Amino acid sequence: MRTNRQKILLAVLALVILAGILFTIPPIRERVMWRVDQLRVSLFYRFRPPEKEVFVPQEAQPRPTATPTIAPTFTSTPEEPEDTPTPQPTPTPLPGEVALDGITYTDQHGLWNYCAPANLAMQLSFWGWEGDRVDIGTYVKPFEKDKNVMAYELSDYVTEQTDLQSALRYGGTLELAKALIANGYPVLIEKGTYIRETSTGKVSWMGHYNVITGYSDQAQEFIVQDSYYTPDYRIAYDLLASEWRAFNNVFVVVYPPEKQDEVFEILGEYADPEQSNRIAAQIASDEIYTLSDVDKFFAWFNRGSSLVNLQDYYGAAAAYDEAWSYYATLPEEGRPWRITWYQTGPYFAYFYAGRYQDVVNLATQTIDGAVEPYLEENFYWRARAYTALGDFDSAVQDLRTSLEYHPDFTPSVAFLRELGYSE
Repeated sequence: MRTNRQKILLAVLALVILAGILFTIPPIRERVMWRVDQLRVSLFYRFRPPEKEVFVPQEAQPRPTATPTIAPTFTSTPEEPEDTPTPQPTPTPLPGEVALDGITYTDQHGLWNYCAPANLAMQLSFWGWEGDRVDIGTYVKPFEKDKNVMAYELSDYVTEQTDLQSALRYGGTLELAKALIANGYPVLIEKGTYIRETSTGKVSWMGHYNVITGYSDQAQEFIVQDSYYTPDYRIAYDLLASEWRAFNNVFVVVYPPEKQDEVFEILGEYADPEQSNRIAAQIASDEIYTLSDVDKFFAWFNRGSSLVNLQDYYGAAAAYDEAWSYYATLPEEGRPWRITWYQTGPYFAYFYAGRYQDVVNLATQTIDGAVEPYLEENFYWRARAYTALGDFDSAVQDLRTSLEYHPDFTPSVAFLRELGYSE
């Protein structure tokens, strides 16, 4: 009996030693750790389902009548659109079908959350750029597990790290995207889509980038380079319009400097960034009355984001209040609960409207609702609000945390220095 026990113990010990040796091999270690991470994420969200959480603003107030509106067309309560549209000039007819060649397809897999670097690499490759996704990723997300790269960070990379130029605008339309493509300019967009998560098995909403490189009016489809799925991925006009709406129809056009006049001519009114924000605000205000379900939530949210861009913070805060109120009526399984991972407009609105506790509450809910809260913007804005509330220790702690998750994050570095601290 003792001999058998000794044999079993020796066998177990040998297996443990073998497992330890195998764990030192990088591919095996990475595969095991990935499985462990997936299990940890699954358990976290099973016991704390974030889609059940609803943000309830605590400081909502009527907008002071003395506060000037940057965009005088808009008020805190949007007016229902008139039935008679304003006459518009007849645009030049576009080809019924276009498919641009010349992009080197890049997927996002194999590296953690590499959607943004992969898509920008594809857009840049069209113009002969010879870098790869890692070149971009190292710059825009120096912390590997940073959950989000903002569209402005991608646009900044183009202008600061390449010989090309970029234009980032909001309120884009399907027709404008088609016009750019028809004239030889791939369009990078950020959208929201529902993807089945490997860790939980649930279909969940998340942000995603695509590069649009073609379209077909006959099939009513766009051709996109989708880093998650495949090259030349087909997506219906209606579906892309709905998904694009989730990010206020933001888009980035990349072009050589000598082509700026041509690009601005195609953009028309959108050549002026402020005018593009006004267009986006009007689109969102109109859609509030024509849409339902999650699309209506995004319309309210987009109105808030556009008014932030127009520096109408009280109007924006009121729009976000309406968005959160409507969010509470949505079915839990369809709620876009990650939205404040990707969009920080509510923090701008509430902070500059003097609603500091709402900033703290929203950031805390977002941070606590993520198993790995690598969300530097949320920590930064909570630090700003803590400072306004007189809690300097918590502010400094949050700023330092934000810099762990995004080394050299410019806003956090600057604010730390403003408070008298080094990085």
